[in-house]
Amino acid sequence: MTDNLKPEGKTMIEKKYSYTLADTKTIERIVSDENVDINHMVLGPGEALPEHDTNSHVHMLVVRGAVTLRLGDQGPHDYPAGSIVAIPYLTHMNASNMTEEILEIFVIKAPSPASFK
Repeated sequence: MTDNLKPEGKTMIEKKYSYTLADTKTIERIVSDENVDINHMVLGPGEALPEHDTNSHVHMLVVRGAVTLRLGDQGPHDYPAGSIVAIPYLTHMNASNMTEEILEIFVIKAPSPASFK
């Protein structure tokens, strides 16, 4: 969601985006334009994203909990809160929450996947 109007009704230079504060499964696209896609995800214990190939260069920011990633033919690796993981374009991946804590991540795709089409 964006908000770029001043209270006086004039357009601001910057855009403000909001994301959901949640403790239950949440998958939302926050920004999607010609430059970047930014997604926000919250996964409960044992939950996972579907396996897929990355459709851009991905940076995954772990802000709460720990994400377990299986990339390509590698075994699983755990990344705790405070980690930023760079994942190359067209990497087969699986992301899951194998802990008892809530997992919260932001996924930044740059350039936007639309630029690869």
